[in-house]
Order: sequence, then C-alpha cells, then structure tokens
Amino acid sequence: MNFSNLFYVFCFLIVTVTTSCSNSESKEIIEIEKSQWRGDNRDGKFNETNLLKSWTAKGPELLWFNDSIGNGYGSPVITSEKVYIQGEIDSIGYLFAFNLSGKLEWKSEYGTEWMESYIGSRSSPTVIGDLIYVCSGFGDISCFKNDGSKVWSKNFLKNFNGKNTRFGFSESLLVDDSLVFASPGGIDTNIIALNRFNGELKWISKAKSEIPAYCSPILINRNNRKIIVSFSEHELLGIDAINGNLLWSHLQDTMCDIHGNSPIYDNGFLYYVTGCGNGTVKLKLSDNCENIEQVWKTMAIDNIMGGIVKIDSLIIGTSHRKKNIRCVNANDSSFVDSLNFGRGSVIFADDLLYCYNEAGEVGLLKVFPKLELISSFKIEKGTFEHFSHPAIKNGVLYIRHGKSLMAYDIKKKQA
Repeated sequence: MNFSNLFYVFCFLIVTVTTSCSNSESKEIIEIEKSQWRGDNRDGKFNETNLLKSWTAKGPELLWFNDSIGNGYGSPVITSEKVYIQGEIDSIGYLFAFNLSGKLEWKSEYGTEWMESYIGSRSSPTVIGDLIYVCSGFGDISCFKNDGSKVWSKNFLKNFNGKNTRFGFSESLLVDDSLVFASPGGIDTNIIALNRFNGELKWISKAKSEIPAYCSPILINRNNRKIIVSFSEHELLGIDAINGNLLWSHLQDTMCDIHGNSPIYDNGFLYYVTGCGNGTVKLKLSDNCENIEQVWKTMAIDNIMGGIVKIDSLIIGTSHRKKNIRCVNANDSSFVDSLNFGRGSVIFADDLLYCYNEAGEVGLLKVFPKLELISSFKIEKGTFEHFSHPAIKNGVLYIRHGKSLMAYDIKKKQA
C-alpha cells in the first residue's frame, strides 16, 4: 500500500471515530428523560398505545392509591422509574416521590404553600434527567436530585422582587437546555431565566410589567429560534428564550387575570383558550417569530383552567359557561360538536379523549366521527375540588383528587 492510500485510510479512521463520538454524544443528549405537565409538549397529548377502548361500569382496575400526599391541585408527573407530585401538609409544601408500584420512596420540603383561597399546591414538577424542578404558591422555586436532596432554591418575592397573584403562583416550571424559565411578575421582573444547575440568574425580561396569570409557559422552536409563550395578567407574551427580549404581545379583550391554560403551538399557529369573555383564539406566527396576526376568535369554547387539545383539524375542550365538552374547527373556528359531560380538564391518548370533570367523573370518549361517551366512572377517594389534570404513562392513568393519588390500569390485555 502506497503513502497516498495510507493517508486516505488514516483520514477515514479519524472521520469514523469523530462521527461515532459525535453520534454517541447526541444520543446521550436525546435520551435524557424529560417529564412535565400535560405531556411531552404540554399540549395534553400523551404518546401511548394499546390502551383499553372501553371500561367496565366500575371503571378500570385501581392498581394503587395513596391518601397522604397533602392538599393540592397539581398533577402528577411520571418518569420511567418514579411518580412525582407536590402537596401541602400543615402549610409546608412537599415533593413526593413514589415508585411505580405506589410505594413512597421519599418526600422533601420545598417551601411554604398556599393557605388562602383553595389551599394547597398548584404546580406540577418538571423532571429533566435526575433533576426535578418545583414551584410553590408563595414563589419558592427549587431544584432537587432524584434522591430527594435539594440542589438550590430561590424565592420570587425575596430574590426577584416578584408580585404574587390572588390565587398564588401556579406555573409548572419550563426547562430547556441549561435554563429554567419562571414568572415572578412585577414591575421589573415579569419573566426570568436561571441556570438550571445552580440557580444563577441569566436574564430578566420586563415584558409588560404584569403579575403572572397561572399559566405554565410553552417553548416554540421555529426556524432555529426559540420562543417562550405564556400569559401575564392581561396579555399573551412572546419572549426570546436566548435573551429575554419581548417580541410581541396580545392583549385580552376583557381585563380578566385568570389565564390558567398553556397555549398550543402547531405548524406556525398558536391556539389559546381563556375565560371571562375572551374565548378561544388562533394566531399566525411569522417566520422570524417576531410578529403575530389574529386569524380567528370564537366564544364557542371559553375555559379557565381545563386545557384544550388539538386533534387533526379540531380544537376540543370544555366550556366554562356552557359546562359541556365542545369542539370547533381549527381552520375557521366553526362549531363542530358538543357533548354533555360537565366542565373539567381534557387530555388525549391512543385516539381517545379523556375528560375529568368537576363533579369527579372520568369519561372516555370518541372524537370521530363525532363526540361520543364510551365509558365513565366516579372518583370516590380524595378531598375538595376535582381540578387536577389526568396523566398517562406506560398504560397507567393517574388521577389526583386533593390528598389522594390514584393509579388505574388502562393497558389493553393481550389475548
């Protein structure tokens, strides 16, 4: 073999090794487990298959339950190994960690919880790899390891001059790459970004100088640009995730501060639903993410905190005033269908809709060709209001009702 051939072989080996290392590093990054409120994309869709298509009159089998998670309304978040949930006991907020069989592995204090109107925890944990991020009703934000030890903590009011709401801080923290985003609110610190590993402040966005609005933000990645979208008191905000610059805002028609639903992003369009006379809105986001244009608005669905899902060309959610499940056409806002099942929260998995209403009923529904209730059962355990959103992981349906967390087997059995 001559020198030229040896040179090419040497170059090939270098490229192969480099590519292998690069792929290995990329694979490691991709495989970091991420679990958060309302599914992978905070849009109410759970990537589950082979689930039951109907239930018995008593509902699916109850695998386990725990009646000691404290007061609260936040949903559980489930990883491949654990179930995490927040709750209040004697005014103290705790992060609980269960194994998948329902055994409590640890609980760790994260701060003072909300003890006024609707006492208890508001938020859901956000889990990235072996780190868990939580927020209390009084603005204590903390990072924990998956063994329950605390890594760092900050407080919206003391550290960032934040301003609380009338029902307490309620967002489930948003994490991307090395940053965690949060909303202290107030004149100078509407939105902040912290180093998620040590809590160091990275940027502050004044935005519209408003208090928060109970909304858990979403992250949009469009044309290689990352945008945080969330509500403040009266406006929907678009914030540059890199530097905190306010790109655009969308003022509500009525000055109602109760915006509890995360927006939904799909293929260049934003959808959001609110109550208090604002309804459901579709916005077109420009290619550079610096402008928005309202496409339509409808009052067919008005919802304060139950969430919506977008299924194909349909927007589905429950109506606050009509107190039923309703769907509209996402293209032109035309009314499509409704079903009497009360007011509550909705999620979607394996081609079926799940609704947990405020009367404590859990319904399984078809969406196509029209809304149809297949099965339902009543939640008998728990305390206070039925406000929590359900979650699904590995064929298990998780329902939180106050002090009780329940796990139901909804996996289809093999013949």
